[in-house]
Amino acid sequence: MKTTSYSVGALLLALLVLPAPTTAFAAVADPTPVAVRHRHTASEISAFLTAFYGHHGPSALDREQSISQQLREKQAHAPTSDVLLCAQNEPRDIVVGAVTVAQSAGVGWATVTTHWSADQTDTFTAYVRLDSRPIKLDDVICAG
Repeated sequence: MKTTSYSVGALLLALLVLPAPTTAFAAVADPTPVAVRHRHTASEISAFLTAFYGHHGPSALDREQSISQQLREKQAHAPTSDVLLCAQNEPRDIVVGAVTVAQSAGVGWATVTTHWSADQTDTFTAYVRLDSRPIKLDDVICAG
């Protein structure tokens, strides 16, 4: 009969029951530069959305460079509609409302109002991830 040394097993067991590093230690040990960890503020998001939407909708360049992959795919699945405006036509005017930031969710959003002919309006919600670099429109949820 062969005797087995339990020292290796004891060492593995000790490693499994060691406490996890504290969050304070993890934060200190985080090698990510501070600039990369920046999270967009409400005023940054407001400025971005206002410039992105302008008065009549995003430019071709903004549509290509300033939206998430998720929105690109969403647009590809809805070729007859403009998912960025929740519409099929160009509005007369666009107004971006106040921005709300949820730090714990990592997202900021604003209600966007589109103005159409005959004093008709519509709204949708535009979302921006707080950690996107560069800042990008992450999603749009239509009201209707």
